[in-house]
Amino acid sequence: MSLLKETLAQIKRPNQDMEKQARRRLDNLTKPPGSLGLLEEIAYRLAGIQGQVLPQQAKDKLVIVMAGDHGVTAEGISAFPQEVTPQMVLNFLRGGAGINVLARQAGARVLVADIGVAGKALSYDGLISCRVKSGTDNIAHGPAMSREEAIKAIETGINLVQQQVTDQLALVGTGDMGIGNTTPSSAILAVFSGLEPAQITGRGTGLNNERLQHKIKIITQAIEVNRPNREDGLDVLAKIGGLEIAGLAGVILGCAARQIPVVIDGIISGAAALIAHSLAPLSRDYMFASHLSAEPGHRIMLDLLGLKPVLHLEMRLGEGTGAVLAFHLMEAAVNIINNMATFTEAGVSQG
Repeated sequence: MSLLKETLAQIKRPNQDMEKQARRRLDNLTKPPGSLGLLEEIAYRLAGIQGQVLPQQAKDKLVIVMAGDHGVTAEGISAFPQEVTPQMVLNFLRGGAGINVLARQAGARVLVADIGVAGKALSYDGLISCRVKSGTDNIAHGPAMSREEAIKAIETGINLVQQQVTDQLALVGTGDMGIGNTTPSSAILAVFSGLEPAQITGRGTGLNNERLQHKIKIITQAIEVNRPNREDGLDVLAKIGGLEIAGLAGVILGCAARQIPVVIDGIISGAAALIAHSLAPLSRDYMFASHLSAEPGHRIMLDLLGLKPVLHLEMRLGEGTGAVLAFHLMEAAVNIINNMATFTEAGVSQG
């Protein structure tokens, strides 16, 4: 059995009994029921995932940043050149990027993986090299990769979780780096949602109106040329996806198989989540949406997944920045259910 099939078979529903007991405890804390909103939902979902009424704080917090390039950048769909991808990878490794700053504040590790940066293989201290190919092919003229390469990229993400996440009490965030990656992400969303690219495509790195219209045209062309089958997540991924999207889908599936909560970042991570969900619907039960991106398609992605973002900060950086910000709220939710008094414990009368 392949690693992907083995992983899919291991994904089970979280413990619903523990989740129900946690909800009862939350309802009996010294507050009106539901008054802490999504913090309560986070708490009882974590209880179900961990299989205990009182979920515990993560011992290991990390964000996995997958880096890959896209052949479609040849169509002029990004405001930045492709050479920015390896430059930013080096910035991550030196600790100078936004994700590094926010991860340090959250007490989280940052893992940077080269799954498909264009050009020769990168050789930097601290970089995890797991290249599947040197960037995807141009989706405007054909498939991004073969089906076999898509499976290999997903399994790369699964392997990374198996190698790096040593304790079930872990918290994983998804991050990305790849110039042009909002184009395949929007294409994936268009296929799964059935909406026209013009309805869900955003400006990415800051395109003007003329270049945005060109980007929409290229996404439309990519879908027409490749005709991905929305009932087959691997087909969608191989034809119009990205290597870092595939790797992050593998991270999500790998976490779900090990009963580890995974915090989804923005639109690229959202595309990976759509792929993971198409392959294993129960993987959704292990996903938490960190924030609502300024990209217009992101809300639609989260609606398709049935996930509620906890932050609304108009962010669109990627890298996992939204995910590590949400780590603080995950910890707050655990503190609430563990340390807030019940009405009985506090001697407070209920209505």
